[in-house]
Amino acid sequence: MIRRLAFLVPAGLAMLAGLDAALLLLGVWAPVSTENLPDLHGILMVFGFLGTVIALERAVALAKPVGFLAPGLLGLGAIVLLTPAPLIVGQIGLVAGSLALTVLYIPLFRRNFDDAVLIQALGAALLTGAGLMWLGGAPVANLIGWMAGFVILTIAAERLELARVSISDSAVRLLRLTVAGFVLALLAALLWPSLGTPLLGVGLLGLVAWLTGNDVARRTVRAPGQTGYIGACLLAGYVWLAVAGIIWVLGGPTAGTRAFDATVHAVFLGFAISMIMAHASVILPAVLRIRLPYNRGFYLPAVLLHFGLILRIGIGDGIGLDWARQWGGVLNVIALLAFAVLAAASAIIATRKRRGPTKPNRTDAPGAPTEPTAPTAGEPSGPTAPTPTTKEDTAR
Repeated sequence: MIRRLAFLVPAGLAMLAGLDAALLLLGVWAPVSTENLPDLHGILMVFGFLGTVIALERAVALAKPVGFLAPGLLGLGAIVLLTPAPLIVGQIGLVAGSLALTVLYIPLFRRNFDDAVLIQALGAALLTGAGLMWLGGAPVANLIGWMAGFVILTIAAERLELARVSISDSAVRLLRLTVAGFVLALLAALLWPSLGTPLLGVGLLGLVAWLTGNDVARRTVRAPGQTGYIGACLLAGYVWLAVAGIIWVLGGPTAGTRAFDATVHAVFLGFAISMIMAHASVILPAVLRIRLPYNRGFYLPAVLLHFGLILRIGIGDGIGLDWARQWGGVLNVIALLAFAVLAAASAIIATRKRRGPTKPNRTDAPGAPTEPTAPTAGEPSGPTAPTPTTKEDTAR
């Protein structure tokens, strides 16, 4: 556990630095103020935080020491960006880590030739492409679509893994076509923005339709305890992903505009972070071999996250009120920090109770699984995946 936890330390530092940069970009007080930190906000959050966490999960799935090269390089590259070292050193580390993550999927795919692993590999290739373009001098704003593609395809593939028991072959073929269309539109948006960006929005809306139509969250959202909590977070994430797709269909955002801000945060906060909140109590036990029991307090940061996004995107970006954009952004930062603190506290309490003479911890809400271990968004897949035991899995 300690060795795996060491790979999460750079990811945590990248997240904290990225949140600090977010506060600076919002024009409010931040604990640390440096000239270059705001420019690294997106890179730190996507490559340093999300990339490292996902790569660590894939390395655990591979169960070979070489697999940990990917999270190690991504985490190291993010840390170097925060030091006085030349920018290119950190850039090379992130590109190398992204490439290692892409290569890591090859042996995972050979295990069972799963479509989900292939889609994840495609997402990692998009992250590598974004890193190469940034290394070549492209502004970060031009890479948002590629970084978003990494997050979207990775999570979509994980949802396919959960649905594989009950999903039809025709639905899998439809997902293949939808993913292919999304990637082609992403390439078109890079070469011909005015034509490709609306097509990218159509492709994204197609993915949202597939995810919503094939996800058991539509039924489990009404369940009590953890099962309902996961369903609510999933559906909320799909709503924000649809918002980003609609903006792209309407012509796409230009860097520095309110539409750009809305698209970026709808994908990376409304969708990606909502997925993390949904499955943290499953991801961490699988990766770190520690218990992280669900408790009702997890709803608080989730509600703060989505309320902040409504304030920021719906009122701040939608109407053009700067105060709403700032307060919404601050609430988003508080939501992420609050969730991290609650998750850490829950894990520590569960560990202490497990070591003590008391009975096993039962903090779950009535009807919720006691110790979920099923693979979800970003978790180890393939033969190393835990055996499904949650009610959500049973429903599938």
